[in-house]
Amino acid sequence: MPLVLLRSLRDLDLPVVRRTMLLAALIALVVLAALVAGTWAAMTQIALVATGWLDTTLDVLGGVGILVAAWFLFPAALTGIAGFFLEDVADAVEARHWPEAGAPGRTGLAAALAGALRLFGLMALLNLIALPLYVVPVMNLVAFYALNGYLLGREYVELVASRRLAPGAVRALRRRHRLKLFGAGVTIAFLLTVPVVNLLTPVIATVFMVHVFHGLRRTGP
Repeated sequence: MPLVLLRSLRDLDLPVVRRTMLLAALIALVVLAALVAGTWAAMTQIALVATGWLDTTLDVLGGVGILVAAWFLFPAALTGIAGFFLEDVADAVEARHWPEAGAPGRTGLAAALAGALRLFGLMALLNLIALPLYVVPVMNLVAFYALNGYLLGREYVELVASRRLAPGAVRALRRRHRLKLFGAGVTIAFLLTVPVVNLLTPVIATVFMVHVFHGLRRTGP
């Protein structure tokens, strides 16, 4: 996987990849700021108790909780948004490395919207359920990478593979290479925890998964 990731990083010089990374970073910052600001504003308007200093303390603790929750939900929001505009990135990488594969099918706006909403909802729900584990040292890392590694490996390969394979073939590919895809997903999850890099991770992950997908197709069953 490290060698595949390094190869993927060399594709970041493609013009469409650079444009998409900038767009993804801007959208991600806006969404994160709106999420934090909106939740903070809602909390500060509610007096939980009648004592001013206690309300202030609870507001501060709640704000810290919001930031922590936003940090762990950020990958879900980022990946869900990215699903709308990463098809062009995959096309550009395939045109450079696998032109013989021909033009892929197009998923369409409705399918992209459904996939993005499904991924965001699933990641957000499961990460919220896992939040109690995230406050336990060591366990938080194991839980975060195991959970998100599985989800990201599964969803990103579907994003890439569904352009060329029927749904049944995509499921068969996932089952056949589940361990490799889990490793790819953990790699993506790690990138999502690195500040600044996480803003660009959906684009990097798409390039990475294109290489992983074609490598798996080449190896066969």
